[in-house]
Amino acid sequence: MLTCFIRYHIDPTKTEQFAEYARNWGQAIPRCGADLIGYFAPHEGSSTLAYGVYNIPNLAEYEAYRARLAADPLGQKNYEFAQRERFLLREDRTWLKCVSTPHGAKHTLE
Repeated sequence: MLTCFIRYHIDPTKTEQFAEYARNWGQAIPRCGADLIGYFAPHEGSSTLAYGVYNIPNLAEYEAYRARLAADPLGQKNYEFAQRERFLLREDRTWLKCVSTPHGAKHTLE
């Protein structure tokens, strides 16, 4: 399982637009095949950093998911909304894999 962390630099005067964007992805992402953990908007501290986090089995599945998301009507609408409203100043994706186990869980080496 891979986890995609998306770090957004957003316009601090447009946090409501980012929240709408996040709610839309909250519907479209799971429908298109990824396990959405959530979108996180600024609350305290930096007013320009926001995050989106989801899991996907592997990079091949990611490519299929991205194609479904690009064809999804709400996905298309959300991409257009972000372009029109210009609240996303920068977007960086980082792929990580979990290497720890929850406290108390048994770990088996493969």
